[in-house]
This record gives sequence, C-alpha cells and structure tokens, in this order.
Amino acid sequence: MGEDVSTVTRLQRYQFELRINEEEAHQMRGFAGSCRFVFNRALALQQEIHDLCGFRPGFDELCEERARWKEEPETSWLKDAPSQALQQSLKNLEDAWKRHFESLKELKAGKIHPIEVVGPPRFKKKGQHDSFRFPQGFELDQENSRVFLPKLGWIRYRNSREVLGEARSVAVRQIAGKWFISILTKREVKKPVHPSTSAVGIDMGVVRFATLSNGKFIEPLNSFKEHEDRLRKAQQAFSRKEKYSKNWKKAKAKVQRIFACIANVRLDFLHKASHAISKNHAMVVV
Repeated sequence: MGEDVSTVTRLQRYQFELRINEEEAHQMRGFAGSCRFVFNRALALQQEIHDLCGFRPGFDELCEERARWKEEPETSWLKDAPSQALQQSLKNLEDAWKRHFESLKELKAGKIHPIEVVGPPRFKKKGQHDSFRFPQGFELDQENSRVFLPKLGWIRYRNSREVLGEARSVAVRQIAGKWFISILTKREVKKPVHPSTSAVGIDMGVVRFATLSNGKFIEPLNSFKEHEDRLRKAQQAFSRKEKYSKNWKKAKAKVQRIFACIANVRLDFLHKASHAISKNHAMVVV
C-alpha cells in the first residue's frame, strides 16, 4: 500500500504559567543556574582547546567532561540538578555550533546575505533566558492541571487549553519573574486545504505596518509608545537604587514586567494580523 498523503505530522507547542511556591521557584533557579554553568564551562573549554590545537570537543567529549565535573569537590553541587537537563544544555551548545557552520556554508554558496549569518554561541548571563528542558521522565496530568518534572515532583499549572497529541518534551523558562512550561507535542492531522484561492502581496513599512496589494493596509500598533512613560519612570527609579539591594531587585523586576507586557502586546498583534491574512488568502508574498 502507498503512503497515506491525507494526513501530515504536526508539531505544536503549548505554553502555560506554572503555579509554584518560593521553594519550588528557588529549585528552578538552581536548575537553570546549573544548566547555564555547564553551557558556559563547556563553551570556555571548547575555546581553550581550539586555541591550543585547533580542535573543538564535540557533544560526546563534553558529556564525559560533565560527568567528571560532578565528581570534582568544587562543582559537586551539579549532582543536585537533573542529569538530562544538564545534558540538554550541552545539546543546545552543539546545535548552536551547527547553525553557525551551516549558515557559513550557505554564505559561501551565495544563498544568504552576510547579515543573515548566524553567529557562534555566546556565554549565557544570569537572569537572561533562564531555562532548562526535559526530553523524557516527565508526566502530564491535564485532568488535575499538573505536570510531573524530575527532581521537582508534581507542579500545578494554569490550564487554559487542552493539550492535543503526544507530549515529546517539556521546557521550563523564567519570563519577567514568572515561570512557564512549554510542552512540545506531536500528532497526525488531516492535510490542510485552504478554502480560498486568492493570493496577496505585502509591503512592510514604517508609517503603515503592512500594505496589501489589494489596497488594504494594517496600521502599526506602537505598543512601545503606549508604555513609554511608565517604562521611563520605572527605569529612572531603577537607576537610583543601590545595586543588588532589595529595592534594586524590586525595581528591576518592575522594569522587566513592563518590557514583558510590551512584548506580549506586540506578539498578540502580530498573531492576529498574520491570522487574518492567512485565513483569507491561500498564497502570501512578502
């Protein structure tokens, strides 16, 4: 029998806010910090060895080094973090190098512009994109709005929608002081057939966010301007605080929340605009 072309595989992510206490948040910050440490130390080791002999250790060699780091007295605290989360941080480093070298090949072949080249991996900073991922060992209980994570146990989340398909991996990430879980799922769906047969061209602009070839246009959102005064006052208050004091941390968190609000409003606008365009046109040319 031939392959069934009436269905396609769909990968989809579902993101929910976690409902955790301070102890659980402390554990998550520790796990994210351990993953960041492993990533940075592995990158530093790669650079050091490459400068000495032109060789860059790969994923397998770094995994062996990670096992030795756990046995060293000064880094024995790595044992407290989930092993697979630490391993995923090394996988992320390997994938970052692959994207860098692949983009260099495309540049050499003339397929991309120099500005599109993906740079090499950089060292991670504390408080920026704190996250960790579990490719296995987790369990999702949608009926009770909770998820089981290794070394964390059952964690409740704000169940705002049903998760469809087989859960393949989960990632935990901190955004503006709040922790979120992202669940990657896989399922077979019917091959989509667009009800429309029309095509439209889009010209991106500044005065107008997008101008369509059919004469319609989309006005810009300017979400930053709407929050500009509030952000300026928060940043001024933040700059006057003593560095690393409690008030400094509170002011920093407030600035982060405003930036997150601006990003969420902008993302909502982009999703609604792209949905309206793709819903009414079978082909879109930008």
